[in-house]
Amino acid sequence: MIPIAKPSITTEEIEAVSEVLLSGNIAQSKKVDEFEKQFSDYIGSDYAVSTSNGTTALHVALLSNGIGKGHEVITTSFTFVATANSVLFTGAKPVFVDIDPNSFNIDPCLLEEKITKKTKAIMPVHLYGQPANIKEINEICQDHNLILIEDAAQAHGAKYNGKKIGSFGTGCFSFYPTKNMTTSEGGMITTNNKLLYEKAKKIRNHGQEKRYYYDTLGFNFRMTDICAAIGICQLRKLEEFNKTRRKNAEFYSKRLSKLDYLECPKIFPKKEHVFHQYTLRIKNGRREEIIKGLEKAGIGYGIYYPKPLHKQPLYIELGYKDKLKETEKAAEEVISIPVHPSLKKEELEYIVSFFEGLK
Repeated sequence: MIPIAKPSITTEEIEAVSEVLLSGNIAQSKKVDEFEKQFSDYIGSDYAVSTSNGTTALHVALLSNGIGKGHEVITTSFTFVATANSVLFTGAKPVFVDIDPNSFNIDPCLLEEKITKKTKAIMPVHLYGQPANIKEINEICQDHNLILIEDAAQAHGAKYNGKKIGSFGTGCFSFYPTKNMTTSEGGMITTNNKLLYEKAKKIRNHGQEKRYYYDTLGFNFRMTDICAAIGICQLRKLEEFNKTRRKNAEFYSKRLSKLDYLECPKIFPKKEHVFHQYTLRIKNGRREEIIKGLEKAGIGYGIYYPKPLHKQPLYIELGYKDKLKETEKAAEEVISIPVHPSLKKEELEYIVSFFEGLK
């Protein structure tokens, strides 16, 4: 079976974890500080705050920006549930906007019609590693005095006009094992705002700055030195990982773009895609047929995402009745195939040959 995702772990990560375990400092300590500094330098932000996972990164970022009850946050329904749930955690309301069908990201042209007096922030998702139209979104935020929070959980190293994703607003990253780099579990917030940085550090650590003195309500959302040690190793390899992902994606697109029953991911000027997922659109209602074929052929796949958030039972119960045409159409057509850097040449050829063999 060719897996849809596979973390690239070597003896380097194993030895780094062993060093931490033997040191006795296995909770949040110096390795976390080191990883935060290296990650902020990589992204190009002044500060970085690590968290226990990508969901808590979003949650803490929202709280640190003062978002709570009575506020609205505009985002996309075509994403992992953590995006919108993190807004609910604060007491605020997610407001969904349809996607651009070419990029699968939130459509900036539809944002202003959703802005109300309650709107506090816009939270685009850089889905599949494809940068959203962040320049236009940022300009809308500035025009309306709104906060920009980037859900960059799938976009480590992606760029817009040469600038790293996660450095435009408050960036939020996930280091889950399927991501372009991993810490096993973990998250990171990036920012240029010192006050936000200091507030986020408190919130992720029970609301304390000085031990046993609690300034605000906080959580236990800390990263461990074990995870940070893995992250430091992975960050050194990230550019090479992304280079291989782009190379694999190029190999797919060169061959698969000739097939009339599917659409390959699009590449846009000024955007550097890092292909967390290589996501196809399957035309003419053939997705289920292709899924059966992939399973028989031993090729891993994923559907990200089969049911948009506004169609989920949780959000229907909350009263959501959105009609998002492009979002719903994408959910019926998308399928992702393996693009991770561990793929061998013969596996890439096998996957392409499978699609070329379909009539």
